[in-house]
Amino acid sequence: MILVITPELIVPNEPDSINQMFQEGLDLLHIRKPWISRNEMIEFITQIDESFRSQLVLHTHYDLGKEYHISRFHFRETDREQGKYKLFVPENIISTSVHDIRTYNTLDKEWEYAFISPFFPSISKKGYGLGSTIKEEIKYKNNPDVKLIALGGINEENIHEVFESEADGVALLGGVWENKEPLKVFRKCRSALMS
Repeated sequence: MILVITPELIVPNEPDSINQMFQEGLDLLHIRKPWISRNEMIEFITQIDESFRSQLVLHTHYDLGKEYHISRFHFRETDREQGKYKLFVPENIISTSVHDIRTYNTLDKEWEYAFISPFFPSISKKGYGLGSTIKEEIKYKNNPDVKLIALGGINEENIHEVFESEADGVALLGGVWENKEPLKVFRKCRSALMS
């Protein structure tokens, strides 16, 4: 499974790149734009082809889900701990984030998947994840109900290492959006995964 997370700020031609990634096999797109207004979010969503709306995951402005037929929602660790997700189950698909394998192993089966990060040192957040041990910790994965998605520092050169580990999928962020040609990087990652 390959997921892409949007950059926090809108980048040139982003919706066009996203539509092309979906056409080329992108499984899910996480819309993570914490600073945009409700109207900006509406504008962003409406630029993505309607046929891909069921593959969108909202990180904010959850109320737009019904209006745009989006039933996937992501909750940060703090939101999970505060129980904010409970209004959204069981009729929606929910995901969350963790930063260690112990926390992941305790997640209930209401969660479809969880991001675990940083798998490698981050591309978008310079210096973040340099001492991370997640790559080694992942062998202690023992939650059969929740998929584990690796996030952080993943690109076309190291994506195969993720799939050699116990991860069920990857989430791409900096590897795609920090490049002048995000679609090209997505293609390379996808073909590396397929080979």
